[in-house]
Amino acid sequence: MFNKKISKMLYGGDYNPEQWPKEIWNEDMRLFELADIDIATVNVFSWALNQPNEDTYHFDWLDQVMDLLHENGIHACLGTSTAAHPAWMAKKYPDVLTVDFEGRKRKFGRRHNSCPNSPTYRKYSQLMAKKLAERYKDHPALLLWHVNNEYGWRCYCDNCEKGFREWLKARYGSLEELNRAWYTSFWGHTFHDWDEIVLPNLLSEHLSLNNTDTTTFQGISLDYARFNSDSILECYKLERDAIKSVIPDAVVTTNFQSNGTYKPLDYFKWAKELDVIALDSYPTNDMPMSHTAMRYDLMRGLKNGDPFMLMESCPSQLNWKPQNPLKKPGITKLWSYQAVSRGADSVMYFQLRRSFGAFEKFHGGLIDHAGHENTRVFRECAELGKELEQLGDTILGARVNAKAAILFDWENWWALEYSSGPSVDLKYLTEIQKYYDAFYHQNIQVDFIGVDSDMNQYDIVVAPVLYMAKEGYEKKLEDFVRKGGTFITTFFSGIVDESDLVTLGGYPGKLRDLLGIWVEEIDSLFPEEKNTMILKDTFKDFKGTYECGILCDLLHPEGAEVIAKYGRKFYQGMPALTRNRYGKGEAWYVASSPDQHFLKDFVRNLTAAKGIQPILQAPDEVEISCREKAGKQFLFIMNHHEDAQKVNLGTAPSKDLLSKENVSGEIEVPSKGVRILEYQITNQPAGAV
Repeated sequence: MFNKKISKMLYGGDYNPEQWPKEIWNEDMRLFELADIDIATVNVFSWALNQPNEDTYHFDWLDQVMDLLHENGIHACLGTSTAAHPAWMAKKYPDVLTVDFEGRKRKFGRRHNSCPNSPTYRKYSQLMAKKLAERYKDHPALLLWHVNNEYGWRCYCDNCEKGFREWLKARYGSLEELNRAWYTSFWGHTFHDWDEIVLPNLLSEHLSLNNTDTTTFQGISLDYARFNSDSILECYKLERDAIKSVIPDAVVTTNFQSNGTYKPLDYFKWAKELDVIALDSYPTNDMPMSHTAMRYDLMRGLKNGDPFMLMESCPSQLNWKPQNPLKKPGITKLWSYQAVSRGADSVMYFQLRRSFGAFEKFHGGLIDHAGHENTRVFRECAELGKELEQLGDTILGARVNAKAAILFDWENWWALEYSSGPSVDLKYLTEIQKYYDAFYHQNIQVDFIGVDSDMNQYDIVVAPVLYMAKEGYEKKLEDFVRKGGTFITTFFSGIVDESDLVTLGGYPGKLRDLLGIWVEEIDSLFPEEKNTMILKDTFKDFKGTYECGILCDLLHPEGAEVIAKYGRKFYQGMPALTRNRYGKGEAWYVASSPDQHFLKDFVRNLTAAKGIQPILQAPDEVEISCREKAGKQFLFIMNHHEDAQKVNLGTAPSKDLLSKENVSGEIEVPSKGVRILEYQITNQPAGAV
């Protein structure tokens, strides 16, 4: 992952010494040593400090910080400082300022306030990155580069509009092809000149200020979403390439936000341009832990299972929610190990010293406003630091071995939720989470894959609400099933192509042959309305009646076997769940959005049929995850329950990496506690895959 040999999982976080007098810096180093901090992200928001005007650069303060880090054995994650442009730049070059969804030009302020298609922003951001690379290319503290920070915004200015037209020319080649793809014969939208095309926002195609998904022309809005993601990615690449022009083997990344499911940016496309995936994760006290686990598994999947970095998390309380409760004792360690268990090779915080002014002054930090080590938060963080030091490189680089995968596609997400019907209640993330939960709550590991990912290593692939069937993807799925794979997809799948044009001839379009069904109609249910799915006696322990809702596909079998039927409404008795034998495998179609009981039973039977067993049987709220490396398994047992819980490990011997005990049989895991067990692969725990 890195050019330098790393002897342990990195532990540290964002450090902003420029916000403090220099006499504090040495005290910070003392406290960092007490907490076993070994990496600090610096220079993230220092553009105005580094460049006070167009022609002047000042890095003396940063020289001192980099030297201080090295003297104290701390790696530097060096930011490029371009996450907020300086005030002088906004004043002199207003093209750098963004225009919002309502068409209003913003003034200087906040952050993420730079137009990604501004020539000024692109010029000076890559120049800053290159100057930093030239200055610190040989600095012994430098470990990796952190470009910008939490990329993600949308701009609707004239530069973006011009850039969009050029992007469209490259994508479609001709106005004739664009008019076909956008179906512009509808509502008289046919374009005869590229300059007639305007950006889709509240002034043009969109209908609601409160919901940016409500568009009258899905084709143009979908392409703008693609263009926006590509435009911001281009900004990242400009800075990355500037760094690598000076340091060819530099390790460069940026931090993904919104716990990994940030809608405006196609992270599978971005991942190809990052040397390592880095995530900011801020779960709240009331968030189900499966939601966080899903995002970690998604981050691991972005680069085909490679470990990722937990770049930011919070050691105490957040500051931007309506209410921001403290983390209870043990939670910081528990949640940190959850990330590690699912592929993180670092634990890092925002922030190492709590700010004393402005927006984030009440966002938690390793060092509190009290300024010393005698706080609960510091003690807990220091305890985790010592444990990571104790673990050394034992787990570093270990991978997750999953035999089931869930397809996640950002373009499908955009297109699905731009759709004007059949229900505003249909949300992509919600459906993905429901299927993920069915694996998570049974301690069955699952990967996330994109449409370009290789499926051959998996026995089961699930594609919830595959609304957009991309060109040729049906052939990839057919090949997977033909060779023996099990494929599951759901209602409202195979409906449109990549331009959001309906595939004619009957739903589910190009997936029709694989699934062996024809969907004639789609019923939309009111939020409080439910239907039922009544299963045949196909499986011994998967039968009876389950609830379903949101949408119900009215379908006809074309070779598929009917496994369940609807129990209500005028289409009572029509198929609700089908299975189609295809080559050596089978393709399943779930015609509605079922309840969690159905999904749990469904996944349990499908995985059992493929020989995929839970890692361990465990009580509710006890999470199990496993990584593998060099012939060893590392089993993480994490108790999210308020009480201690017991778990039976079976007879295979294992070593507790934290207590150094040899353990087997029944063990107790304290409330909010973690056990990390090492097994030889030949001595797998009971029920392990």
